[in-house]
Amino acid sequence: MKPKKPALPCASHLSPPALHYPFENLKELMARKGFSPVRKTVKEEKAPDAVPDDDELFARAMRDVREIPEFRMLPIRHKKPKPEYKREPGGEAVAALDDICKGRRPMDLSNTQEYMEWVNPDCGPADAQALHEGRFSVQDFLDLHGYSLEEAEAEVNMFLKGALMRGLRCIKIIHGRGLRSPRGPVLKDAIRQWLTGRYRKHIIAFVSARQCDGGLGAVFVLLKRG
Repeated sequence: MKPKKPALPCASHLSPPALHYPFENLKELMARKGFSPVRKTVKEEKAPDAVPDDDELFARAMRDVREIPEFRMLPIRHKKPKPEYKREPGGEAVAALDDICKGRRPMDLSNTQEYMEWVNPDCGPADAQALHEGRFSVQDFLDLHGYSLEEAEAEVNMFLKGALMRGLRCIKIIHGRGLRSPRGPVLKDAIRQWLTGRYRKHIIAFVSARQCDGGLGAVFVLLKRG
């Protein structure tokens, strides 16, 4: 026979388990330590200090400033008045030259040494003035930049002959100013000689061009008709 298992005790015969209450005496303990058992529900906040204005900041910065009696009266050095400008002889010319250099006044090319003008004795000077002022329409032009003296002479001869055959009235020859040439304006002087020499009888006048048309580096030529 199998041995019988020992019978388990009935639940009614078991003793209740021991219970532990760790915070049972917490209030008494807090009272002995001086803690208040009442919890604060609203946290009291300290009101922020008011922001000082500019006057208060300045007063704080100047709090330790003391007046120096010796500096109460300081000597003042007065500036000497500028002497009045006296216009010297030729002052207007100097002022005009300054305006021309700064671009405030156009330059009168006829007052320069580079200006070139010739009028046929059989004609009046009014034609030269009208020519320089651009009253005649330029019908053709010749640009001599980059040509040697011999090449320029051949080009001028061909150009003038063609202009006379076509019955042109006003032409322009661009010769340059010759400022970079060590011998000066060689081509410009040669143009003057050619126009007053072999072609003299066919020319009424020639003058340096306007500033906008080449200025001192070009010449207007007014030809006779027929």
